[in-house]
Amino acid sequence: MTYVLVISAALGTILLSLLAAASANTALFAKHYPLLIALNGAVAVALLGLVIYQFAVLVRQRRAKVFGSLLTFRVLVMFAAVAIVPGALVYTVSVQFLTKSIESWFDVRVDKALEGGLNLGRSAIDSLLLDLTNKARAMALELVDMSDGQRLGSLNRLREQSGAEDALLITASGKVLAAASRDLGKLLPPIPSQSLLRQARGSRGYVAIEPDGGKGLMLRAIVAINTLSLADEPRLLQLMQPVPPGLAETAESVQSVYHAYKELSLSRQGLKEIYILTLTLTLLLTLFGALALAFLLSRRLSAPLAVLAEGTQTVARGDFSARVPVTSRDELGILTQSFNSMTGQLDEARRATELSRAQLETAKAYLENILSNLSAGVLVFDSALRLDIANRGAAEILRGDLAELRGQPLSAWPRFGAIASLIAASFRGSGGATWQHQLELAETASVLLLRGSPLPEASGGGFVVVFDDITQLVAAQRATAWGEVARRLAHEIKNPLTPIQLSAEQLQAKLANTISSRDAEILDRAVGTIVAQVTAMKNMVDDFREYARTPAPQLKALDLNALIRDVLALYENPVAALLVRLAPALPMVSGDPTQLRQVIHNLLQNAQDALSGIADPRVEVTTELHDGQVMLKIADNGGGFPDSIMQRAFEPYVTTKPKGTGLGLAIVKKIIDEHHGSIALENHYNQGAAVRISLPLAA
Repeated sequence: MTYVLVISAALGTILLSLLAAASANTALFAKHYPLLIALNGAVAVALLGLVIYQFAVLVRQRRAKVFGSLLTFRVLVMFAAVAIVPGALVYTVSVQFLTKSIESWFDVRVDKALEGGLNLGRSAIDSLLLDLTNKARAMALELVDMSDGQRLGSLNRLREQSGAEDALLITASGKVLAAASRDLGKLLPPIPSQSLLRQARGSRGYVAIEPDGGKGLMLRAIVAINTLSLADEPRLLQLMQPVPPGLAETAESVQSVYHAYKELSLSRQGLKEIYILTLTLTLLLTLFGALALAFLLSRRLSAPLAVLAEGTQTVARGDFSARVPVTSRDELGILTQSFNSMTGQLDEARRATELSRAQLETAKAYLENILSNLSAGVLVFDSALRLDIANRGAAEILRGDLAELRGQPLSAWPRFGAIASLIAASFRGSGGATWQHQLELAETASVLLLRGSPLPEASGGGFVVVFDDITQLVAAQRATAWGEVARRLAHEIKNPLTPIQLSAEQLQAKLANTISSRDAEILDRAVGTIVAQVTAMKNMVDDFREYARTPAPQLKALDLNALIRDVLALYENPVAALLVRLAPALPMVSGDPTQLRQVIHNLLQNAQDALSGIADPRVEVTTELHDGQVMLKIADNGGGFPDSIMQRAFEPYVTTKPKGTGLGLAIVKKIIDEHHGSIALENHYNQGAAVRISLPLAA
């Protein structure tokens, strides 16, 4: 595009120069002006096409919202205004000036002055020509009566008398008879042609003004000489007299100016059209060239800005590696260098930020990994006691989804009102110090140990609460305490029981024959009561001893279904109907058959005891594989567990039986724990209770 514009501008300048030269030269105009007009018009049309093409490209870019198109349009408008307004003004003034100037050339006074000067010159020359004619006629009268010899001798004299330059006596056929000249070196004066001789034979002769070979003007007069004899050939006399140089030059100058003036006068309208057309083509070439140059300059200005804008958009998308090439050393080049420097700094800052973010995310992921894998629950609150962070351990301990409580204050915790109230009251009453409390949750039958402390203000402030489910720990502590109590009770109580029983039996043996029958009856009844109670106390002491001194299980691979069938064989005449559903192909479990037999027997006996007074008593024994462990379920349709003892059913001395010691489930729980299994109690919604035991598979 740049080369096309340069070539068009150079060609247009050359053609305009030629057109201006042709407009000033009529001869050149007559030969080459149409060609120059056509060439200049073709260049103008080419520039117009170039401008239209560039404008169409700009319109497409503007519709496509290409960056820089609006700037190009504005720069184009400014350049066009700078070019068109002065150009139109100069064109208008030039056309008006040219029209008036051409009209002023053809003023009436100038026309008359030129005609007067031309007539004056003509009159002077005509006067000289008439004088020469008269002299020629006078000489012809004198030569009429002379013979040819006399005429030859008198011709020079008569020439000198008349003052003529040359005199020539010639026949009608062109034969020179005599000649005389002021210039002695001249052989013969100019001989007239036959046409002039024929014209001179008339009555009036021949008179004319002729050029003198570039030296000026020459007056020629040819008159006929009358002859006395008709047989003689007619004679002609020619006189030639030069026009004075000053008069000749003046007359020639006036005549040439007059002819030029008349020529201009005849082509006055054509001159106007020529000059106006030349000015119009000049204006069009200038305007189209200016517009094309405006497109070029506007694109040169907007191109670096467009590249910068593209780089800016790349940076806005997050790519700070963009570098814009520097194509100039002006302000745009400095701006481009500044942009490259800025993107470099942003790239370095982004890398540093990404490194910091990666480190922060690594630390956060590490912290989240720690929090998610903590068995303890962690709750983080802001300064207004709104929940901010809750780990997975907290949700598992509280057995609820804490995500929906994030951002909520403690007062908006309807499901966890007890723990929320404790946390809020503890932070309000601690005065910014660390606190610790133990809380029993009735809804989850668990015991929680909570510790709370405020967070430092430098890290944003807030509060953190760490809690853990210590239900198993409390149960283990209680079991240990009960084991110690049972051991001591068994040791302290069993020793006096045998002497008491023996003493009572000795009293009965010695006093039976010495007292009356009625007293003997009372004695027998009292001794029987003592012996029965001592036996009961011995049984209780044995239970305590068994609870306190349960030996470590001897674990081995065990078929639980076979063990259950062995135990059920002892219940040939059961109190309740037994419904047995044992899973086929049940994998082996790791257990002690003696202790597990005791567990199954204990649970079956408890189930039968719970069915006292039930119209249709049933006991259901089920085994299945669940979550990688073998599950044993023993259920009944009795009255179920009372809510008051559900949370403490596995503690010693907790029982619903009138004569029970409350050690059965405690012993079962201890055996299952030592087998690394789990036990759970549940009440059916319709009727009855169930005990679920899960045992690990054998290795």
